[in-house]
Amino acid sequence: MTCAERERGTIVSIHVAKTGGGPMESITSAFVVAGRGLQGDRYHDGTGTYSNHPGTGREVTLIESEALEDLKRDYGIDIAPGQARRNLVTRAVALNHLAGREFTIGEVRLRGARLCDPCAHLESLSARGVLRGLAHRGGLRADVVSGGTIRVGDFVIAIPPRPA
Repeated sequence: MTCAERERGTIVSIHVAKTGGGPMESITSAFVVAGRGLQGDRYHDGTGTYSNHPGTGREVTLIESEALEDLKRDYGIDIAPGQARRNLVTRAVALNHLAGREFTIGEVRLRGARLCDPCAHLESLSARGVLRGLAHRGGLRADVVSGGTIRVGDFVIAIPPRPA
């Protein structure tokens, strides 16, 4: 697989929760607002567990479906995509490669802010062993550069860096 192939994938599911720690709801599309995130999600509304902690990367979270498959294969931990507590589940894109880069999903332009390492809070809401099993594969935190609609099936496309 070439570098370019690892930087293009698809959205396989979309999830929002109304409150921090609340149940994740699977939806087929979401309106995304620059500076806020997915409408109807806890971080868009400022009610997420970490909403009061300043910093970037709180608007949209992503995880690779392959990471969840590896979690099941390597650790025997089978969690549903929504249990990963990430907004967007992708396939066929190396999310770690998008940290510090801009990319598009459907009409939306995002900037990969930082990796989304798993934490004890995630493990408490999902399954024992998730913290260890998703180390270095917990996904990506992103900020919304320009909003629009994201739908299941939309492509994730890395924007090439500008030449120096």
